[in-house]
Amino acid sequence: MKLHLLNRSSTENKSLTVSHHIYNNFLKIWHYHEELELVIILKSSGMRFVGDSIEKFDVGDVVLIGRNLPHMWLNDDTYFKKNSTSEAEAISIHFKKNFLGEKFLEVPETEQIVHLLNLADRGIKFSNLDDALLINLKLLAQLDATSQMIKLLEILNNLSSHSDYTLLSSAGFLSSFHKTENKRLDKIYEYVFQNFNTPISSGDVAATIGMNKSAFSRFFKKTHRKPFTKYLNEIRIGYACKLLIENKESITAIAYLCGFNNISNFNRQFKLLKSTSPSTYLEFYSTNKSKSKKSIT
Repeated sequence: MKLHLLNRSSTENKSLTVSHHIYNNFLKIWHYHEELELVIILKSSGMRFVGDSIEKFDVGDVVLIGRNLPHMWLNDDTYFKKNSTSEAEAISIHFKKNFLGEKFLEVPETEQIVHLLNLADRGIKFSNLDDALLINLKLLAQLDATSQMIKLLEILNNLSSHSDYTLLSSAGFLSSFHKTENKRLDKIYEYVFQNFNTPISSGDVAATIGMNKSAFSRFFKKTHRKPFTKYLNEIRIGYACKLLIENKESITAIAYLCGFNNISNFNRQFKLLKSTSPSTYLEFYSTNKSKSKKSIT
């Protein structure tokens, strides 16, 4: 996936833009932009890519993406089939960190909100939000410009005090992405995202950027604070969770679909990263899905 810089700034000289989109499928582009992005998914499902995080997304998901953090919502295969009647619907709000002015970020009363916006640099997924907040997000597109600004501030304030959230991208990815414009890193990310479900090695990735294996291993560990093999396994296990949740393949088949060459290694890596076995993870998700899934009406 080639990384694209998109311009999400308002064309109407506004501090923020609110968009209510209904498509056959979401934009299939790995991209980033200067504006923060707050998204609520109203229809559709698939895989969410945020930095080096790969997770399943579904109806009701609320995610805050920070400045210049690469991301993509990739719908399930059925959304791309000919004559598909599936729809992808979401409300997205794009705004600059200083949308209320630089001085706004300096007053003590906004300290908690500023902390939230800083955390968003890694991407935040919120869980178990109040229905009132979800309704406010849905109604945002119907308000006039001034009311949108006031309501967004209220929403951010509520999110800043919400404790049930998950940071998506790793700190290692964030620091390496922002500290350098090294084209080798772009090539690494592109190659890994395109080939993580095949039996690739650090030597394969090293060859794509013209480095020997040893030099690549040192370079990668220095920038990501982890060995390449651990990074690759994190990506593969994230994809495995998606396949387990979909429950269309056996655990053995999923192991191979994610790039593992044997089931024992897959089980070992899964338990190492998720602190549970693939079968227990699937059982837990199936049992709790109906309890945790928000209904958006």
